[in-house]
Amino acid sequence: MPSRKVPFVNGESYHIFNRGVAKMPIFYNFYDYSRLLKTMIYYQIDGPKPKFSHFTPLTKTLNANNKIVDIVCYCFMLNHFHFLLRQKTEGGITEFVSKLSNSYTKYFNAKNKRVGPLLQGEFKSLHVETNEQLIHLSRYIHLNPLVGYKTKNLNSYRWSSYLEYINVNRGGICAKEIILNQFPSSDSYKKFVLDQEDYGKKLEIIKHQLLDFEE
Repeated sequence: MPSRKVPFVNGESYHIFNRGVAKMPIFYNFYDYSRLLKTMIYYQIDGPKPKFSHFTPLTKTLNANNKIVDIVCYCFMLNHFHFLLRQKTEGGITEFVSKLSNSYTKYFNAKNKRVGPLLQGEFKSLHVETNEQLIHLSRYIHLNPLVGYKTKNLNSYRWSSYLEYINVNRGGICAKEIILNQFPSSDSYKKFVLDQEDYGKKLEIIKHQLLDFEE
C-alpha cells in the first residue's frame, strides 16, 4: 500500500470510508454484515489474541487496553462503510483498516467465488480538525441509513453504532463517551441527530449528483 501524504497522528480523529469497486454491493446478507462487524472488533486490538476463526464478540477474550484505534462510531451500508476513528498507536489506523479490508475481501471472494479487489482502491480519510466537526460527523455517519433510504427508522437499523448511542445500557464496542460526554443525555444526542434528517436527505441527493458527475 502506498504511503500517505499526510500521516495519521496519535490522539487525532479521522473519518475513514470506502466503497465497493464500481459501486458494487459489499454486503449481500446478514452474515456479511456480521462478518465485517466481527472483523472490526478483532483488528482494533493489538498483541496476542485467539485465532480469528475461534473468536466470537460474545466472549471477553480481547484486552481492551491494547487497542490501536478507538472506534468512535461506524455505519455499514449496502456498498460502502464509514468509520470515525481516533488513533491510539503509531500506524494504528492504517493497520486497522488494511487488515479489516484484506480479511473481509478474502472472506467475501471465497464465499462468492470471485477474484480481484472488492473495495475501490486505497481507503479515503478526512482529518477531523475541530470538536464541532467531530460531533457533526458522528451525526452524518449515524444518519446514513435514513438519508440513503435503507430504513425509515434508525431504531430498526442494526448495522451502525447509533443504537449504542441512544441506549447507553446496551453496551457495545465504541468509545461513545467521546461524543456523548458533550450532551446532557443520550436522548439529547438522539434529538441532535434526528433534527437534521430532512436536511441530510437533501444533502445526500446533492452529494450523489456531484459524485456521479466527477466520475
